[in-house]
Amino acid sequence: MSHQGKVRKINQDAFLARPEENFWLVADGMGGHNCGEIASQNIVATFKHTHLPDRLSDRVKLCEDNLLAINRHLQLEARRLGNNALIGSTVVILLAYADTCILMWAGDSRAYRLREGQLLQLTQDHSQVEEMVKRGMLLREDAENHPLSNIVTRAVGAHSTLFVDLIDYDIRDNDMFLLCSDGLNKEVSDTELQDMLNENDSVQDINTALIECTLKRGARDNVTSVLVKAHKAQHV
Repeated sequence: MSHQGKVRKINQDAFLARPEENFWLVADGMGGHNCGEIASQNIVATFKHTHLPDRLSDRVKLCEDNLLAINRHLQLEARRLGNNALIGSTVVILLAYADTCILMWAGDSRAYRLREGQLLQLTQDHSQVEEMVKRGMLLREDAENHPLSNIVTRAVGAHSTLFVDLIDYDIRDNDMFLLCSDGLNKEVSDTELQDMLNENDSVQDINTALIECTLKRGARDNVTSVLVKAHKAQHV
């Protein structure tokens, strides 16, 4: 579910859900005018039409190759536009395979997991404020509202070289995974996210509640939320 929010004129977020392939993605575009929208939609369009191979290792490699190819394409488009144009997008991908999930990301779009009522952020932001927190220059609780909170250090299309982080986790029955753009965590704290994910078993109802809560608080940015719940018969 995605919404442009109450401040932005267009929605530069995009998402893709291919549950039959156990594949989900959120992209948050960045750049002036509609450049961010171009970047995020390019990512979605590429993966929408990508045939995913059977082996997990092959799927991971294909995803990496796709992101690198998109990065090159967006760099070329930016150079064509000139004037130091930026056509970029953060991205977070969830791949589920049997009892394992793979997360791949670049930027500050996040992945969380709710397990036995406890919420855990699985990804680590590639952002200026995250670097400041690591160095002890900024308290974690002050990071979300810091003036540099919008500055990401990695994104697809932002630099000539792209580094994508990758990590794997086990999947247990009833695990719930949340992929989101930073428009959500700017308005809703992790503690509140945990409470809201625990309030209802319906993925659709939770998604609606998350978006509505963000809108009530001003929705300064585009907001996108993708929820995935693991089931006993067929994980995620």
